[in-house]
Amino acid sequence: MGNLLVKKPKITEVDRAILSLKTQRRKLAQYQQQLEAVIEAEKQAAWDLIREKKKQRALLALKKKKAQEELLKQVDTWLINVEQQLQDIELTSKQKAVFESLKAGNNAIKAIQSEINLEDVQKLMDDTDEAKAYQDEINAILGEKLSTEDEDEILAEFENLEAQITVQDLPEAPSSEPSLEEDEKLDLPNVPTKAPVSAKTKVTEEPLLA
Repeated sequence: MGNLLVKKPKITEVDRAILSLKTQRRKLAQYQQQLEAVIEAEKQAAWDLIREKKKQRALLALKKKKAQEELLKQVDTWLINVEQQLQDIELTSKQKAVFESLKAGNNAIKAIQSEINLEDVQKLMDDTDEAKAYQDEINAILGEKLSTEDEDEILAEFENLEAQITVQDLPEAPSSEPSLEEDEKLDLPNVPTKAPVSAKTKVTEEPLLA
């Protein structure tokens, strides 16, 4: 597993050009710093020579300083050109990436469209139109005003269905009489064995007081 080879990314001509420009930019920046240091040194030398009353040598130092300043301007121009070219390459690369994305998207659309059969689409549209026309016809029929005879027939059918439903919902009658065991389960009072005595009879049987 550890010996698997990692595929290196392919280096293109654009990559080489960008690398070369960045290298030149770095070298030019270093050259700028060197020229600025030389210019500053020549300026200091001229200053010192003037104080020492050495006019010719001071003028020579100033001429060297001037030459270095002109060279520095040229380096600045080169550096601007390198920066501009790097920006152009970056912009062009982005434009290419956008173009490739648009191209891939267009190819995907064409591939999807190629999978769609125009005849199937037309048939689907026709079926949809037929279904819509059929539904419109049903809506038109339902929207028409019914005659008195039709209203009576519908009401009679409704009442018939309502009566059938009512009969079906009634509880079913018992199919046989309850058994003796079921009677024994009922908690009924005992039947009296003697006839009840009326209150009037009870009064006459009591002895009279003297």
